[in-house]
Amino acid sequence: QVQFVESGGGLVQPGGSLRLSCAASGTAYTIYDIGWYRQAHGKQRELVASITSGSTTNYADSVQGRFTISRDGTKNTAFLQMNNLKPEDTAVYYCNTRPPTRTYWGQGTQVTVSS
Repeated sequence: QVQFVESGGGLVQPGGSLRLSCAASGTAYTIYDIGWYRQAHGKQRELVASITSGSTTNYADSVQGRFTISRDGTKNTAFLQMNNLKPEDTAVYYCNTRPPTRTYWGQGTQVTVSS
């Protein structure tokens, strides 16, 4: 069983940056592939970035070159560095395993990009 707690969201102007954190509790965190997901108002949740247990990363086309996912196995934490943010990045951001585990969804952290 793993529990994820996301933090680091906020209000930022277009072109700004944020760094999201995902703290994981529970055993065997390091064996999981981890994904950052987001859900904009009225839209389905989508995967934006993922990292394997071996630290191989993958990104959605919409964030490629702007977002960077990383993980710290010693601290059971994953990160999402978001640069050059755009209004269309506004959403609630979640972390979970990849593929996602239904019972592991946390509360997420709100990211709002607006001038």
